Amino acid sequence: MGKENDFVKEITNIEEDFAKWYTDIVLKADLADYTDTKGCIAIKPYGYAIWENIQKYADDKFKKAGVKNVYFPVLIPESLLAKEEEHIEGFAPEVAWVTMGGGQELDEKLCIRPTSETMFSTLYSKWLKSWRDLPLVYNQWCNVLRWEKETRPFLRSREFLWQEGHTIHETAEEAKNRTLQMLDIYADIIENLLAIPVLKGRKTEKEKFAGADETYTVETLMHDGRAIQAGTSHYFGQNFTKPFCIKFQNREGKEEFAYQTSWGISTRLIGAVIMAHGDNRGLKLPPYVAPVQAVIVPVAIHKEGVKEKAEELYNILNEKYRMEIDIRENYTPGYKFNDWEMRGVPVRIELGPRDIENGVCIVVRRDNGEKITVSFDELSIKLQEILDDIQKNMYEECKKIRADRTNIALNMDEFIKKIEENQGYIKTMWCGDVECENKIKELTGAHSRCIPFEQEHISNTCVCCGKEAKHMVFWGRQY
Repeated sequence: MGKENDFVKEITNIEEDFAKWYTDIVLKADLADYTDTKGCIAIKPYGYAIWENIQKYADDKFKKAGVKNVYFPVLIPESLLAKEEEHIEGFAPEVAWVTMGGGQELDEKLCIRPTSETMFSTLYSKWLKSWRDLPLVYNQWCNVLRWEKETRPFLRSREFLWQEGHTIHETAEEAKNRTLQMLDIYADIIENLLAIPVLKGRKTEKEKFAGADETYTVETLMHDGRAIQAGTSHYFGQNFTKPFCIKFQNREGKEEFAYQTSWGISTRLIGAVIMAHGDNRGLKLPPYVAPVQAVIVPVAIHKEGVKEKAEELYNILNEKYRMEIDIRENYTPGYKFNDWEMRGVPVRIELGPRDIENGVCIVVRRDNGEKITVSFDELSIKLQEILDDIQKNMYEECKKIRADRTNIALNMDEFIKKIEENQGYIKTMWCGDVECENKIKELTGAHSRCIPFEQEHISNTCVCCGKEAKHMVFWGRQY
């Protein structure tokens, strides 16, 4: 037992220093590592496997919704980026520029893709002729670069992986419907794959994407009560189609500007999984996204028949589940148990000589530590039931944390008191004035998370200024 405790001590206590705990998990669970390129990480195989599972699930949902994948250049000419004034103004502080190529100064400097609205728009203007060509519903899986001043692995790297969908439509209604359709798909990914409950709503004018008419968001709450914007979907209207001349001949034979959307999720979701589910024993992965759903750890591996039985079970289960078998001979069972717990594997299957004699194994759940005796004959079916229950339980645990960390404030004194005593979401009424939004941030460090689609009437007056309220808003400190 002492050895197990020593192993766990390698992780900073989650309640004492959440930021250090998070970094410990990223490094010790073998998800990523720092590189010589400041602000950029190397995603290791185990971390990348999580992203691949997110990508696979999302891409399948996208394609069923009529989305087609493309790939566009990483370098964007300055003149192209400058075509939409509000857009370039919003991204200017984060843009990295290429000014030399082949040892010579470039005639026009090129930005390294922070996002691709401008590149998509200029090509859509070439490709679109008639209403019969619409809609164009394209997405690319790629990397982007944003010159962040403060970085943290997965949550805020200078270079990160994401998908960015860019669509154009015949009517505003069709474009708006697509914007909300993709937001619903994001909610599905985050809730049903990652087991994290979301808040869906609209961003305030101040917090919306540069160049958008409306930005919609799925917000998530982490173990420490800070929020992560997990995915956004933007309705642009004609803000890009007009400057980029994305026109088509409508059904009446007249020229008309198209309507546009964009939407994206990124490797930030890996950070959200770590922060929403992890504990003092390490990473805790929902079974549906876990690279390894179950690991077989034979005990007394040196004894006759133990290794062979473990390998037999592995070969059977590996046809249905994402499996590992730990037959390392230079580590104790206790070390192996801790190692796989650290890596967040949902289920550990233990078996030793006595278990084999009895025709059973011990299934240990990572989420709650429960040990279940299962016969070898029933294991393949029973394992699926256990994984499904873990997935459900992890979602419910997250939902409970969110409920416990959500408070209502009727005035600023209550707001300040409650966010200090129990950091999390604060629900308030708001007048809609950006001055009040800025004042709340100044006094509490909280940003508006969203104006939720499901509105509640808490009071008649704004939490900040006391004037007539227009919306109920969720506020919270963020990553």
